[in-house]
Amino acid sequence: MTDSTSLILSPYDRKGITLRNRVAVAPMTRITATEDGHPTQTMFDYYARFAKGGFGLVTTEGIYTDKAFSQGYPFQPGLADDAQAQGWTQFNQLMRAHDAHVFAQLMHAGALSQGNIYRAHTVAPSAIRPKGKQMEFYFGEGPYAEPKEITDAEIEEAVQGFVDAAHRAVNIAGFSGVEIHGANGYLLDQFLTAETNQRTDRWGGDTKARVQLLAHVVQEVKRKIGSAAPVGIRISQGKVNDFTSKWQGGEADAEATFGTLADAGVDFIHVTEFEAWQPAFDGTQDSLVSLARRYAPNATIIANGSLHTAERMATMLSAGADLVTVGRGALANPDLPKVLESKREPKTFDGSILQPIASIKEHELTMPNA
Repeated sequence: MTDSTSLILSPYDRKGITLRNRVAVAPMTRITATEDGHPTQTMFDYYARFAKGGFGLVTTEGIYTDKAFSQGYPFQPGLADDAQAQGWTQFNQLMRAHDAHVFAQLMHAGALSQGNIYRAHTVAPSAIRPKGKQMEFYFGEGPYAEPKEITDAEIEEAVQGFVDAAHRAVNIAGFSGVEIHGANGYLLDQFLTAETNQRTDRWGGDTKARVQLLAHVVQEVKRKIGSAAPVGIRISQGKVNDFTSKWQGGEADAEATFGTLADAGVDFIHVTEFEAWQPAFDGTQDSLVSLARRYAPNATIIANGSLHTAERMATMLSAGADLVTVGRGALANPDLPKVLESKREPKTFDGSILQPIASIKEHELTMPNA
């Protein structure tokens, strides 16, 4: 193996995260649960390929957290009640039997919800219609609805949804960890982002104030599940509906965001950018991953963003990341760790497998020959 491959395939053991290698599967929305949020065998077959292919960690697609405003898409899985959670139990046992751990990504869609069986309208920090149009490959059509400003009571309900879903994830479903979705334009990111958060209460204001709800969710989830499993958060600048968005305050925003999350006791921070190695802000040199490492020095840092080659993965590991996640690379190569170990060339991702709806296609579920 090359030095790059040796680093990628080396084990990791820190802050409750014990993995056989440092390359993991990124969360990817696949919308093949039942209409009422229960996982299906098709989902499990999809995820199991990654465990059999040598990945040490898989993060689920976004799982909604409550039966109020959190659901984002039709056929999205939920952890909003015990029955939904119980559906994951045998799956997690199977994944561990293949030496792979699974983190549950907990998601509240907020204003970007485009399919919710529990509520007829959406909520957000402020009553601002999201940019762009709904995503057709998740059954969306037309512009996003204008949300209602979320009330204090609804904020507490949303926080409790994260807490209860995390408890179910660890203590019923048997997930190895919890990732709070604070990225990509969904509810918690809407609070973090200046353009979508114009509140004048404790949850609005400067960056230090806007990140407080994210920190509060981390603290409440950790208080509930204790040391039973690591608790992390996913952070990004870009949104699914505003791809090129950047934090207005540059590195000062990074310091406030990552420093506050570190002070909240977060175990890991999953940083995602389109190209993870690129400078986070114009006129600077540091990537967002490097800034996360600087301002959250004790957290496990996970890098995501176009890391399709061993060289790019190793670059990020050398630049401060502890782990890297791949999305398109894992779809094209569900056995990517074995590919790297055997020095084969990874296959190139073919986007047609996700059209017209980003569900799991049957031909995706066949493992390639070793």
